[in-house]
Amino acid sequence: MSASTSGGTTEALGPDEGPKAGPGAELLAALLDGMDAALCAFDAGGTITHWNREAERILGWSAAEAVGRSGFAGWAVRRADAGEVRERLMAAMDGPGRRVHEFALLRKDGGRVLVRTQSAGVRGADGRPAGVYCAFSEAQAQIDLERSIALSEALFQDASWGVVLVDADLRPTVVNAHAARELGGGRKTMLGRPLGELIVQGVEDLEGALQHVLAEGAPPAPTELWVTLRTAEGDRRRCWRSGFLQLASPLAEEPVPLGVGWLFQDVTVERLAAQEADRVRFRSNQLHRASRSASECEDPMEAATSCLDYALAGFADHALVDLVAGERLVRVAATPAGEPGPCLPVADGSIPLRYAAGHPALQAVDRTGSVRASAEAGPGAGVWAAERQWPGDSAHALCAVLRSRGRTLGVVTFLRSAHRTAFERPDAAYAETVAARVAVAVDLAQVTKRP
Repeated sequence: MSASTSGGTTEALGPDEGPKAGPGAELLAALLDGMDAALCAFDAGGTITHWNREAERILGWSAAEAVGRSGFAGWAVRRADAGEVRERLMAAMDGPGRRVHEFALLRKDGGRVLVRTQSAGVRGADGRPAGVYCAFSEAQAQIDLERSIALSEALFQDASWGVVLVDADLRPTVVNAHAARELGGGRKTMLGRPLGELIVQGVEDLEGALQHVLAEGAPPAPTELWVTLRTAEGDRRRCWRSGFLQLASPLAEEPVPLGVGWLFQDVTVERLAAQEADRVRFRSNQLHRASRSASECEDPMEAATSCLDYALAGFADHALVDLVAGERLVRVAATPAGEPGPCLPVADGSIPLRYAAGHPALQAVDRTGSVRASAEAGPGAGVWAAERQWPGDSAHALCAVLRSRGRTLGVVTFLRSAHRTAFERPDAAYAETVAARVAVAVDLAQVTKRP
């Protein structure tokens, strides 16, 4: 045990020596008293030579009461245990390295406390064993510390949640293996990079949450964030259930944010399944309402358009009904081209449509099935819609054939604007269900109009 003086020399302080006067001894005393662990030292005969304030805090015995005593017998340990404790502590004087033990020591007030000790031998200037120093802490506090360290190691190695630590500039400083896989990068390559380089969409929401945690602290409950990731296979949209923790230095006098701990788990499959279940439930309810409404209509064509009005809710922006008239299609009903509105009969419905070859509606008739089409992103979407004689804001189309009694009656076309997603396979199945009901009503209208 030694300390450097202001003049640059070193004073050797063996455990069998009292503190020497001078800056070196004062520095040693300050260091010992400032330690977070309790520390005591014994000379070669087992007499206590040093006792710091943390030892006093744990056991209640002051340095004045402890220094000079021969071991712990009769005051800091029960007499029945004193011999074993002394033997195990002093054994460190003759062996290399540190020895770790757990003892039950006595407080000054008579209570007992289990401590974990680390002891090691001290050698004098001549290299001979001169004593032992012993650092100890309450075993429970040590176990708590070890648990915290073990938890940190587990989180950053084997956790099934993604764990990312970001600094005050919102740049990753530590990334565990699970998070690296989810973000599509390596644990080292992502460090220090802006989150915007990894996340294409949704990074604003994530950074906003991190900034809030830095300023205000952790939110009371996890939150779900939808993001789009840039990967080698293309963009991936994911939903992450995220929890945030504000990290503050335990060594600072006042809490100073070191960054944010971000824990997240991919719940995309669950959320998509829940959304699909909600969608199916809503559409089933709309079909039920449409059936009830159609049953009250005297005019079969009114029943057909009423069915389309219910189907449009949350599904599409426009609906068009084109019926077969010889070799051509004729528009008989449509929603307004501008603002949303009900599907109504078209005044000049007897004029055939000039659909070009390859038009999605004609393809649906030829295939006797559904056809999906979308405009390319950009300013050309309006031209794409105009060429197909659809409303100018249309960017996605789904044409479903109208079939009844083994005959093709026409096509119903559903249209979405550019701010909505393209039609998918589940949408086609729903459109076909609606088309089947519309076809029955249209067939009835045609039958009743015959002379």
